[in-house]
Amino acid sequence: MTASTTTSPTSTAPTPGQVWTRARGFLAVVLILVVAGITFAAVRSGTNHGQLDPRSTDPKGSRAVAELLKARGISVTVATTLDEATATTGPDTTLLVAGPNLLTRSQQLRLDTAASASAGRTLLIAPGPGATTRLAPGVRAEPQQAVSALAPSCDLPAARRAGTADMGGIRYTPQDTTAITCYPTAGIPSLVVLPTDAGGDTVVLGSPDFLHNERLDKQGNASLALQLLGSRPHLVWYLPSLTDPSATTDDHSPGDETEEQPENGARDDAAGESSFLNLVPSGWLWGTLQLALAVVLAAVWRARRLGPLVTERLPVAIRASESAEGRSLLYRKANARDRAADALRAATRTRIAPLTGVPARDAHTPGVLLAAVSARVTAPDHDLSTLLFGAAPSTDAALVLLADQLDALEREVRTS
Repeated sequence: MTASTTTSPTSTAPTPGQVWTRARGFLAVVLILVVAGITFAAVRSGTNHGQLDPRSTDPKGSRAVAELLKARGISVTVATTLDEATATTGPDTTLLVAGPNLLTRSQQLRLDTAASASAGRTLLIAPGPGATTRLAPGVRAEPQQAVSALAPSCDLPAARRAGTADMGGIRYTPQDTTAITCYPTAGIPSLVVLPTDAGGDTVVLGSPDFLHNERLDKQGNASLALQLLGSRPHLVWYLPSLTDPSATTDDHSPGDETEEQPENGARDDAAGESSFLNLVPSGWLWGTLQLALAVVLAAVWRARRLGPLVTERLPVAIRASESAEGRSLLYRKANARDRAADALRAATRTRIAPLTGVPARDAHTPGVLLAAVSARVTAPDHDLSTLLFGAAPSTDAALVLLADQLDALEREVRTS
């Protein structure tokens, strides 16, 4: 005879169709998140690529204003390192810092020292609170407002000639009474001109929007940009880079340890070294946090509820002997003689209780059951107590002996 193995039609293993039904909701959520992330990244990369770069023709780029300045005889030089930016400062140079918040504290202090001594003009584009404190001392950054067409409302010749311009963003409050403030929103200016001791000035701008290619032909943006950037024959357009070697050096004075940390990804600590988390852009950290939250929510959604086991109807009828044999094999594999003994004793107590006139609710109460059983059999009370409520057997042989003794007791109760 040839033995063959077939799959039982009553198997409880999930079929491929059931697996797909259970997983398709989670897969759909993951797919939506992936598509949304790719779409968001594509949109952001398309609109912000080359932002404020004088070489970029993208909507957020600034090549249009750079070309207009060149047409007026202004030389435009792009610097990507702090050394390049500070080496060209002078009384006939305008230094535009496109991303002051990306600079470390030591870089900001070096830049402020060089710019203050140059007697030239320094333009800071939307510096945050920390960058403002170090690059424009005496000016405090205030909460930002939406960019809109604002009137100059000041006596600055460049602003008065330009008229209405797209300003706003971060607003600033100067402490120096000699500072010139323009383009206020809610009473707080978004353009501040702060004179320096060497005869130059520092211009703090709350928003770069009026320098973008897409907005240069609107309002008085072009006029304001040309007058602010073209006041000197040379313009150095500083685009801070995260790969700048000066970002890893800590050369600030000992009294600067109490300064607040630069925002928006700037990296600088007391030892002059950057941790791994500081090297990761803030957007990636927020994305990782959101992804972790999504994973936790998915796990809670798909997790099984904790609680007691619930009996279920079996798909087919199983003979009692097969069920008992299977359970006994599981007990033996787990070396669970205590559980097996408890099951044998509980079943015996349940069966002999009605034979001795004991209610089912008292079948497992030693004081009630033992008195009733001892009246029906000849065994001593202590033997009955050990047999029905004793300790777990220490060996398999003792467990088998216990089962035989329980069978004998049940037969005696039945025949008595």
